[in-house]
Amino acid sequence: MILARLLSILQFCCIPLVVIAALPGVGQEPTALIRVIVQANDIPLSGAVVKVLGRIYQTDTHGMATFRLPPGRIDLKINAAGYTPQSTAVTAAAGQEQEITVVLEKVKEESITVSATRTDANLDDIPTRVEVLPAEEIEEKVSMTPGDVAMMLNEMGGLRVQATSPSLGAASVRVQGMRGRYTRFLSDGLPLFGQQVGGLGILQIPPMDLGQVEVIKGVSSALYGAGAMGGVVNLISRHPTDEPIREFLLNQSTRGATDVVFYGSNHLRHGWSASLTSSANFQLKNDINGDGWADLAGYQRVVVRPRFYWENGTGTNAFLTAGVTYEDRRGGTVDDRALPPTGLPYRESLESRNVDVGGKWQTLIEQRVVIGLRFAASKRVHRHVFGEVLERDVHDSSFAEATVRTSFRKHTIVAGAAVEADRYSPRDVPEFKYKHLTPGIFFQDDVDLKPWLSISASGRFDHHNVYGSFFSPRIAVLARKDGWSGRLAVGQGFSPATPLVEETEAAGLKRLIIPRSLRAERGKNFTFDLTKRAGAVSGTVTLFGSRVNDPLAVDRETFTLTNLRRPTINHGAELLFSFRPEDISVTGYYTYVRATEVEGSQRREVALTPRHSAGLDLMWEEERKFRLGVELYYTGKQRLEANPYRLESRGYILVGFLAQRWFGRVRAFINAENLTGVRQTDYDPLIRPTRAVDGRWTVDAWAPLDGRVFNGGVRFSF
Repeated sequence: MILARLLSILQFCCIPLVVIAALPGVGQEPTALIRVIVQANDIPLSGAVVKVLGRIYQTDTHGMATFRLPPGRIDLKINAAGYTPQSTAVTAAAGQEQEITVVLEKVKEESITVSATRTDANLDDIPTRVEVLPAEEIEEKVSMTPGDVAMMLNEMGGLRVQATSPSLGAASVRVQGMRGRYTRFLSDGLPLFGQQVGGLGILQIPPMDLGQVEVIKGVSSALYGAGAMGGVVNLISRHPTDEPIREFLLNQSTRGATDVVFYGSNHLRHGWSASLTSSANFQLKNDINGDGWADLAGYQRVVVRPRFYWENGTGTNAFLTAGVTYEDRRGGTVDDRALPPTGLPYRESLESRNVDVGGKWQTLIEQRVVIGLRFAASKRVHRHVFGEVLERDVHDSSFAEATVRTSFRKHTIVAGAAVEADRYSPRDVPEFKYKHLTPGIFFQDDVDLKPWLSISASGRFDHHNVYGSFFSPRIAVLARKDGWSGRLAVGQGFSPATPLVEETEAAGLKRLIIPRSLRAERGKNFTFDLTKRAGAVSGTVTLFGSRVNDPLAVDRETFTLTNLRRPTINHGAELLFSFRPEDISVTGYYTYVRATEVEGSQRREVALTPRHSAGLDLMWEEERKFRLGVELYYTGKQRLEANPYRLESRGYILVGFLAQRWFGRVRAFINAENLTGVRQTDYDPLIRPTRAVDGRWTVDAWAPLDGRVFNGGVRFSF
C-alpha cells in the first residue's frame, strides 16, 4: 500500500515536467533566432522582462534579449518596473534571424506594477484588487504631514486611522471597519514592523522615501499568514534613479511641530545603488482648551533608514535595509498642573527604541523559474509610564521565507515556505509574556483562462505553536470587457490571540484581567467590485462583508479580555471615483460600514466605527511650477463606550488647503488642516470626572483634538 502511494505521488509530481517538456521550442524542429531590443527614451533598457511561450528572458546591459522560437506567429509580452507593459507578435521563419525593437514608456497611473500579490504583475491584470497610491499623490501628502504616513492612509477610501490613545497620540489603521490589529504592515514586502505594529507604528514611518503604497482590503492570510485578516498595507520605497538625488525638507506647524527630513540616493559600483532616509521630528505639548491636560502629546523622534540595491542585469537582484527609531513621547497634565479630579499632576510617557533589518534576493533560472528569499528581524524596547504605573517590555519578531515562481502557458504559479517568530517579554507584568512560532507553506496559481477572464487561487497552511493548525484559502476572479472590469474575492484567515489590543495600547496591562485561556480569531471575507473607465474618468463600486469568529473584546467596565461567543459581522459598500484630465485631478470616495458585535444577548455596533464617511480631493497642478489643492472630509456618527458624556458622537466635516510653488530646485509649501476648526473638546471635556477601571483619565478620541492647524516649509534638491 505504501509503495503504491509513493508511485502515485511520483507520477503526480512528474506531470508538470511532462507538460513542460511538451511545450513548443523544446523539440528538435528548426527554429528562428529572435533578438528583442527594449528601449526607453532612445536608451537601452537593461533588466526588462520578455515573456514568450511561458519562458522569461531578461535584457542585458545593451537592452537586448536573444532566444530561439519555432516557426509560426507567436505573442511576446515585454515589461519593466516603472514602465507601461507592451505586447507584440513575431512571425518566426525556420532558419532566419529577426530583430525587433520595443519602446517602453514611463508608467501611468492606470498601468501600475504591484508586488503585494507576489507576481509583480500589472495592476489591471491581477484578479486580486489592489488599491495603489502612486508617487504623485504621495508627493502631495508629504507636504501635509512629513513626519508620518497617518494622514496619507486616512485619506484613502475604506481606511480609517483611529486614535487609540488621546494621551500619547497613538493610532491604528482600520480597513473596512475591521480593527487595527487585523491590518498587516509591510515595507517593500518585508514585515519590518513585526506582527504587532501597535498604535505608534504608523506614526514612526516618514513618507518622504515612499514611491508607492499598495493596499489589499479583506482577508489576506493566504498570502501573508497570521495578522493579515483585515488587509495588507505594503509601503514601497523609492528606487534610486540614474541621476543622484539629494532632497531636504524643513516643515513647521502652528502647533509647535518641527520636521527635518533628508532623502538621498545614488548609483554605486558593480550594480549597487543605495538610498538613505533620515528624519528628526519634534512636537510641543499643547493644552489647546486650557484645562491643564495636553490635547497634543509632545514628542521627539529620530529615524534613520539606509537601503541597498543590487542587480547584475541577468535576472539576479538583491535588497537590504536596516532602520533605527528613537522616540520619546510625553502626555498627561502640562507644567505640573494638577488634574482637577485629584488635585495632583498626572504624567504619561512612552520611550521606544526600535531596530530592524531585512532583505530579499531573487534569481532567474533557465528563463523560467524565479527563486526568491526574504528575511526580516526587529526588536522594540518600550518604557511606558501610566501615572504611578511603570511598564517595560521588549518585543522581538523575526521572519524568513523561500519562494519559487514559474510561468507556463496560462499559469503563473508561486509556492513557498515561511516561518515567523514573535516574542513579547514584559518585565513588569510577566504573566502576559508569550512566544509564538508559526511555520507555514503556501501556494498560488494565477490562470489567464481567456483574454477577458483570470482566476487566482491560493492557499496557506500554518501551524501555530500555541493555537494549532490553520488553513487559509483564497480565490479571486477578474472579468473585463469594453472598459468594464469586475472582481470577486472570497477568503478566510486567522489571527493569534495576544493581550496587545487597542485598549491595552492606551491603558497598559497592569489592570487587565484574562479570566480564561484565549482562542485564536478566525475570519471570513468577501469583496465584489465593479470598475468602469472612460478616458480620464473612472469609478468603482465595492461591496464587502466579513465575519470574525471568537473575536477578542475588552469589557471596559471590568477591563476584562475574552473571546466573544458570537461573531463580529461587518458589511458595507464603497464608491470611489476619479477625474484626471491633464492638469487637474478630482478624486472622491464614500464608504458605508455596518460593524456589529454581541454584548450579552444583544447585537450592537462596534465603537468608534462611523457608518458613513466621505472625502473629496481637488488638485490643480502645472508640473514643476505650482500645485493647489482643496480637501473635504466627512465623518459620520459613531457609537461611543466608556464615555460619561454621550453615547454617540457628532458628525463633522474637515476642510483642508494646500499650495506649493516651485523656484527651480526649491519648492515652498503651505498647508491648512481642519479649517472648520472642529475640536472634540468643543462638545465635551476630554478628561473624565472619575478614573476609569482600566486606569485612564481620558475618554476615547472620536474627533480631532488639535483644531485648526497651519504648517509650511521648504523642500529643495541639491
